[in-house]
Amino acid sequence: MTSHGSEPSTSRLESTSATATHGPLPGGAGAMVWAARALGVVGVLLYNWWVVVAIHGNLLTNSDEFFSDLEAVGRPHAATLQHLDLAAGVVMLTALVLRGAKSRGSVRAEWPWLVGFALAGALGGQFAYACSEALSSTCRSAEWHLRLPAHHYVHVVAGVVEFATATFALYLAWRRTRSDDTAVARVLRGVGVALIVAYPLLALAYLSDAYGAFVEPVFFICFSTIAMVELFEKS
Repeated sequence: MTSHGSEPSTSRLESTSATATHGPLPGGAGAMVWAARALGVVGVLLYNWWVVVAIHGNLLTNSDEFFSDLEAVGRPHAATLQHLDLAAGVVMLTALVLRGAKSRGSVRAEWPWLVGFALAGALGGQFAYACSEALSSTCRSAEWHLRLPAHHYVHVVAGVVEFATATFALYLAWRRTRSDDTAVARVLRGVGVALIVAYPLLALAYLSDAYGAFVEPVFFICFSTIAMVELFEKS
């Protein structure tokens, strides 16, 4: 009788120990994850302001310029677009910090690189292009000869860092999940293929000053997808 009577007590103790170790799923940690995801969605919407510009159609002068050129000093609504980039970076950074680096008990190697991506995006929004290099050969020449204000080069460097950190984050995430057959792994592989195709097209668009408005959004979509995967992957 004694041994049978002790089994429920032992079971309760094991359940209590498991809860203390792993934490209750619907508790504060779960709420923080969902708050991070909600903020991440807001950040991605802000980051993709190009969609509204493309639909509106009055800000782009032609399909050869890059959307980022719309933030150059003197362009219509440039300050508004800069503020959207700054806000997107800050919101994404907050979302990533709230979500944390861990997934399924291990630290994701790509997380700090995505934090760098968010910081670079915010920095790019704070410092604007001095002129639209895609539309002006004079601007392009002055840029290469280092004759433009410092804020122009801060924006250029921030853009390079933004692309580099997001791309390397994707590589690390792909390497972490390459042996998996999950939705996360399949999405990451798809984004990787898209970027492999898009980078040569970006170089071609930059060198030829053609079709920039068609190529650049591919990267915005890919980087947004990477951020969403990071935020929505199971804890």
